[in-house]
Amino acid sequence: MSIKDILRSSKQKLEFSEIPSVDAELMLAHVLGVARMELHARDFTLLPEQEELYAEMIEARISGTPTQYLTGEAPFRYLTFSVGAGVLIPRPETELLVDAALVEIERIQSAPNFKTRNPVSVVDLGAGSGAISISIAHEANQRKMPVNVVAVEKSAAAAEWLKKNISRHEVDVRIINSDVSDALIDVKCDIVVANPPYVPNETKLPKLVADNEPSEALFGGSVDGMQVPVTFIAAATRLLKPGGYLVLEHFESQSAALERELMPHYSEISHYTDLNQRPRWMTARRKGE
Repeated sequence: MSIKDILRSSKQKLEFSEIPSVDAELMLAHVLGVARMELHARDFTLLPEQEELYAEMIEARISGTPTQYLTGEAPFRYLTFSVGAGVLIPRPETELLVDAALVEIERIQSAPNFKTRNPVSVVDLGAGSGAISISIAHEANQRKMPVNVVAVEKSAAAAEWLKKNISRHEVDVRIINSDVSDALIDVKCDIVVANPPYVPNETKLPKLVADNEPSEALFGGSVDGMQVPVTFIAAATRLLKPGGYLVLEHFESQSAALERELMPHYSEISHYTDLNQRPRWMTARRKGE
């Protein structure tokens, strides 16, 4: 079979199982070691061992393994992150949190007295693969904005992926392997970015997610999923300097409850929607004390 026939057949198999056909292209590009769009711009020949590997990946995907775990990679903003069992796959919605952090970094560094300050300090709580913290460090560096970025992650499995991605992208991000409640005692920072586990425990997630991604990175507690986000807010409140900035992702039904939780210690509370126009994240500024 030609490579076009192999790809066409693989797409049909995935579509029959209600899996997006683009996954067939992503896996084939991975096997060939090329970008996905190159599949349509050049002619390729699959070696027998490549054809066998590709067939195995298609079957594994049909059997319920995420494409990102099969290729070992997931795109996020301008970088590609190594992912696998034990770490949450980065979502496009979370990219917006990086934008918010970068805007705040630029605001701080535009202040008249910035030259007398240290680099802007950023803490990523529950860092997982490092998609947020590494993207902030990478993009701030590209824009010549000095930052100190710390990634806090308690899961040993996720921390291994975090280390791989810091090394992969050669960024200066410090790892703290700790629960957020105990991390960085007596440290103060300018920005906290957090994507905590926030899904209510009783929520029925897609089988692909529920069967593969770590539950401790997904579920925020029974009934409303607020238990874990509340602990993240407490950690942020302890960490942030007066005037410091919090960027927080959340479940679509949690906006009002989270605002009530923030009001004693925060002002300028703003709500934002995700790419599907659902309430997904918020920002707030730490009150002076």
